[in-house]
Amino acid sequence: MRVLITGACGFVGSALARFFRAHRDATSLDIIGIDNFSRPGSETNRRAMLDEGIRVFHGDVRSSADVDMCGTADWVIDAAANPSVLAGTDGRSSSRQVLDHNLVGTLNLLEHCKAHGAGLILLSTSRVYSIAPLAALEVRAEAGAFQPVLGSNGTVGLTPAGISETFSTAPPVSLYGATKLASEVIALEYHHSLGVPVWVNRCGVLAGAGQFGHITQGVFAFWINAHLRRASLRYIGFGGHGHQVRDCLHPNDLGALILRQMEAGDGGGRPRLVNVSGGIDNSMSLLQLTQWCDARFGRHEVGEDPRPRPFDIPWLVLNPAAANAAWDWSPRVDVKSILEEIAVHAEQHHDWLRLSGGA
Repeated sequence: MRVLITGACGFVGSALARFFRAHRDATSLDIIGIDNFSRPGSETNRRAMLDEGIRVFHGDVRSSADVDMCGTADWVIDAAANPSVLAGTDGRSSSRQVLDHNLVGTLNLLEHCKAHGAGLILLSTSRVYSIAPLAALEVRAEAGAFQPVLGSNGTVGLTPAGISETFSTAPPVSLYGATKLASEVIALEYHHSLGVPVWVNRCGVLAGAGQFGHITQGVFAFWINAHLRRASLRYIGFGGHGHQVRDCLHPNDLGALILRQMEAGDGGGRPRLVNVSGGIDNSMSLLQLTQWCDARFGRHEVGEDPRPRPFDIPWLVLNPAAANAAWDWSPRVDVKSILEEIAVHAEQHHDWLRLSGGA
């Protein structure tokens, strides 16, 4: 089986490539990648992948010619994206760039899959869920973390185990969320109308060693690296207390699910779209993350900025029950192990924040 990974030298793409190589030999799984190397840190991942015999093409998914240059594959894993919820609004990228990266890129991949008889695995995001009801959730602080008050407003898709796939995806969801949601819809239409095999994985916050040290690309890695280096940190919004909560997922757990999806044939009636996350057990607030860092590295003062920002939400934890039921899958790497892995990497790479764009 031949697999093409887009965004192959980003954190998720490179982590998946290494996971596949560790769990399938080269004779059964041929891995190739494509990346435009626009992110600081990408070249570091490219060298490591080349050392493991994984070929990486320099190209951009926004160009159909670049995608075609990679040749045929049995499966394409769409891990190329501008991953920031602020993308298109923060002055770092334009709205058109976000659409081209995240939507037009996926369209080019779908056309490639259609032409070559390949399947597509789309890595989507929890940020497709509607901001308004998430921001309006009634929450209370318990042990330094927000918890939703269940049953307070009868929100569809809000469960004790987290947000399910039935939660609203009505706008606003941010430009980033909108491009990923549109990509989901188009990918599923290519499946139903044109017969392209498609699996859509709505991922929680992916985190692990080697994640780029920028807060827009991974809050857990950024926070740990910044805490260790005694860089400036602030709790923004929600009173400036750091009670806001997200879940955490290791890319190896995502990789285990993707292997099952690629090997599933026609899918056996499984849902084409599922949440993939660490769930409630692997969720944590910024304050709790700081407390973990204080115990690991020594105390570091975190500032407070209670002013709200667009797109910020108090609590977002995905419920992975559908993935559990459909694929007999559950995350194996717990949040404390993920944090320790990031911490060890941070200690071994003293310039990681600078190298990967965080400082």
